[in-house]
Amino acid sequence: MNGRASGQFEVTLTPLPASERGEIGRMSIDKRFSGELTGTSRGEMLMAGTAIAGSAGYVAIERVSGTLAGRTGSFVLQHSGLMKRGDGSLTVTVVPDSGAEGFAGIAGTMTIEITGGRHQYALEYSIDLAR
Repeated sequence: MNGRASGQFEVTLTPLPASERGEIGRMSIDKRFSGELTGTSRGEMLMAGTAIAGSAGYVAIERVSGTLAGRTGSFVLQHSGLMKRGDGSLTVTVVPDSGAEGFAGIAGTMTIEITGGRHQYALEYSIDLAR
């Protein structure tokens, strides 16, 4: 089963205590998805800036729980984001074998766009129905 889901999400980022070394920031992530994927997610982000304005990196892990294409369950997304002097790149991938319940066998990638303060997602996915 292959598909594409799109919609919007609201996100709340909450600072967490800094890492032991203090050089790496931490945030909790709470999201509410609407559109073709409906549900919530919870996760954590680690980030670090540099001495050059507009350059930074972040990684995050979040567990998404919700409904998609008539299936209900959960899966994990892994983020890897980079900024080089204001030019950004972001990769968000479904962690292999992280799907549970109706999402067992899910694979895919998500793109995120922020326009006018609104967060939009597009999830390209496949679900191995033989699992």
